[in-house]
Amino acid sequence: MDSPTQNSAAPRDSFHSQLGFILACIGSAVGMANIWLFPYRLGQFGGAAFLIPYVLFLLIGVWGVRGEMAFGRAMRAGPLGAFKKAFACRGLRGGELIGLVPVIASLGIAVGYAVVVGWILRFTFGAMTGSMMAAESSGAYFGEIAGPYGSVLWHLLALGITFAIMIFGVARGIERVNKFMMPAFFILFLILAVRVFTLPGAMEGYKYLFIPQWAFLADPKTWVYALGQAFFSLSLAGSGTLVYGSYLKKTDNVVSSARNVAIFDTFAALLAAVVVIPAVFAFGLDVSAGPPLMFITMPNVFKMMPLGEVFAVIFFIAVLFAGISSLMNLMEAPVEAMQQRFGLSRGGSIAVVALVSVAAGLRLEDGNVLGQWMDIVSIYLIPLGALLAAVMFFWVCGKEFAREQVQLGHSGKLSPLFEPMTRYVFCGTTFVVYVLSIVYGGIG
Repeated sequence: MDSPTQNSAAPRDSFHSQLGFILACIGSAVGMANIWLFPYRLGQFGGAAFLIPYVLFLLIGVWGVRGEMAFGRAMRAGPLGAFKKAFACRGLRGGELIGLVPVIASLGIAVGYAVVVGWILRFTFGAMTGSMMAAESSGAYFGEIAGPYGSVLWHLLALGITFAIMIFGVARGIERVNKFMMPAFFILFLILAVRVFTLPGAMEGYKYLFIPQWAFLADPKTWVYALGQAFFSLSLAGSGTLVYGSYLKKTDNVVSSARNVAIFDTFAALLAAVVVIPAVFAFGLDVSAGPPLMFITMPNVFKMMPLGEVFAVIFFIAVLFAGISSLMNLMEAPVEAMQQRFGLSRGGSIAVVALVSVAAGLRLEDGNVLGQWMDIVSIYLIPLGALLAAVMFFWVCGKEFAREQVQLGHSGKLSPLFEPMTRYVFCGTTFVVYVLSIVYGGIG
């Protein structure tokens, strides 16, 4: 069998440092799943009780993060090139066609995600100018923004900012900006957490968070949604993490990188939770409000909070950083695919992806249409991309190859559990995520 990495020495952009790579991956993982969905799931499924299955599934997901990083690095390509080489090493054709699945999924979710980042930009501006705080009804304010063509200019601005960063490349664009945005995100949320701690009534929120309501562990939905939350939060999709991995050096340690991404991703989710849930409790609002939690409930919190104008600005700037960093990761997969498949320059590839994003995204300028679109992509394509990438790397490429590529750059010896955890537990769990997503109409 030919080596999958043969003829893969072409010059390629790369991260300047492993820290930069880790921060970029943290940026891809820290997004709406952490800030918007995680506090909602905690509120929905008994606070700390939800953390038990969540952490369990997170530990399984880390094996997949290592695999996607190592797969991209080994093939020096995103999904199209990586899948093609994996098939070629078995004397098969058609891998590139299968690789389209995670690329289309990444672009599909990015097109919708850009609309949401546009909303966040609008809320950030509204917090700065005072229009958000002055709105008589936060629900009506959000309804206007999320209504048909209610935020087109902000949507286009979000895309413009994202592509303006990406045009500078991996090291000078994505890496450099994430080195600023990710530390800033954590600092801003820590400031918010300290402020929320001083609110009268916040203690009830902490109790809800950290005193497990064990009865929820008997509910299968707690486990199902914890599974989905863990896998989606880690950005397991066979696209963004894989393509970021393709910019890694052979000496970089994917074992420690994956571990650090999981740790800081979880820390970001918990940090968001200790800001949102105690604040909601402090003012007697609904902790399980669902999607409106960030765009309606939190603005109401800031309206009632002393110096709420200041903390509203801090909150939405931090959320904006998370949104832009995730959007860059999602867009990088189709941009790299255009470079890989058609030999376009980075600028040309970004131009094509930008045109597609605008044309398709304008059709989603309605919260109801957007929700349907995001459901279709996240239910049927995102988990399928993760499953295909796992099968390609851990099965098609072979267990010896997978172990060898993950081992590169790691000073210690990989656990004997590597093969059973990756080939059976992780791949099996990813298949379960895909099936449950369809059965439940989305779990992440």
